[in-house]
Amino acid sequence: MLASALLTGLGLGSMYGLLALGFYITYSVSSTVNFAQGSSMMLGAVLAYTFSVRLGWPLTAAAALALALCALYGLIVEALAVRPFARRGSNAWLMATVALGIVADNAVLFTFGKEPRGFPMYFAGGVTLSGIHVSWLQLAIPAVGLALAAALSVFSRQTRYGKAMLAVVQNPDAARLMGINVPMVIAAAYAASTLLAGVAGIMIAPLSNVHSDMGTLFGIKAFAVAILGGIASAWGVMLAGLLFGVAEALITAFLGSAYTQILSFTLVIVALAIMPDGLFGRAAVKKV
Repeated sequence: MLASALLTGLGLGSMYGLLALGFYITYSVSSTVNFAQGSSMMLGAVLAYTFSVRLGWPLTAAAALALALCALYGLIVEALAVRPFARRGSNAWLMATVALGIVADNAVLFTFGKEPRGFPMYFAGGVTLSGIHVSWLQLAIPAVGLALAAALSVFSRQTRYGKAMLAVVQNPDAARLMGINVPMVIAAAYAASTLLAGVAGIMIAPLSNVHSDMGTLFGIKAFAVAILGGIASAWGVMLAGLLFGVAEALITAFLGSAYTQILSFTLVIVALAIMPDGLFGRAAVKKV
């Protein structure tokens, strides 16, 4: 039971981590976050299902187009729900992104239907670990999550474009004077954010049911993970996602699903009470 719970937790935690990486990207660039991130995950799964299962496209083509449309959705979120408010110094983007996510969920509900659909397992086979059969997809999910976290960390700190993106949040005016197209950088961050959510949706779809509100609870948990890990750290949010997923799976396995949400979020509250900047975050330096 312990081994099974750990494997399940690593898979779930990787999904939370991927969504939380989206929060990390937008926060690192613009000090804003996309509260429609759960809807982006749902769109990735629903679009991939539609193209692959309903239309019979090859999975590669279906996933590629689904991710491209998820990135386009991110651009729409930034242009309609974030930029007009952030430009005026208003925090109304908080509610605007939530509202746009609800619009997306209901649009899919009316077009895709409310019945959950099963996504065929696209990685056949697996291995047996400690007497438990584990599919290749269950092993691929944490590997992809950690690889993306490493790539984001390297990109943001070791490449010219990554440093330019970080410069935007530090001092937008100075970045603009240095020739950085600030609106384009922020829009690209939102596109990357929703693309990561789409990856999470496509990868979790065969292990879960595809439906219009599948991303709601995932999005809430991912934001908790982002805060828990220290939202300004790519490695932090990914590792926090793994820890949250494992804790959730262990609670479910040993105490029952009735206690899962209560105890998992209680642990988040306790952890943040002890470490307000998150497990891997750093306190902001105040200049006087």
